[in-house]
Amino acid sequence: MSKAKKGSTPVNNIIWFEIPVDKPDRAQKFYGSLFGWKINSLPGKSDYWHIDTGGPDASPDGGMMTRMYPGQPITSYVNVPSVTKASAKVVKLGGKICKPKTAVPQMGYFSICEDTEGNTFALWEINSKAK
Repeated sequence: MSKAKKGSTPVNNIIWFEIPVDKPDRAQKFYGSLFGWKINSLPGKSDYWHIDTGGPDASPDGGMMTRMYPGQPITSYVNVPSVTKASAKVVKLGGKICKPKTAVPQMGYFSICEDTEGNTFALWEINSKAK
């Protein structure tokens, strides 16, 4: 996830994505060859890789992860000022919270949601003080 300071990244924009995979080597070759993405493992993580899309600063990078369950979809992360407030709004509008607010230490907070059509997405709040 981006370590940008709160407020420096536009809100309500997709800022990160995660692609679940069954065979990481095969997926890395596919996406690397298709789009020229650079995909590298993260230190200390054996099941998660950083995707550098090589685009301008406004282009989101992403992650590739070992699939956790059958049918796990690609997840897009939308930057919001407050995961707590945005999660409440999701529920008010008829959506669901699939994974409540969770900290990514020193980076921020996220929540996985489902919209009224059954699609999942994530909310992301940049916060370097997250624990």
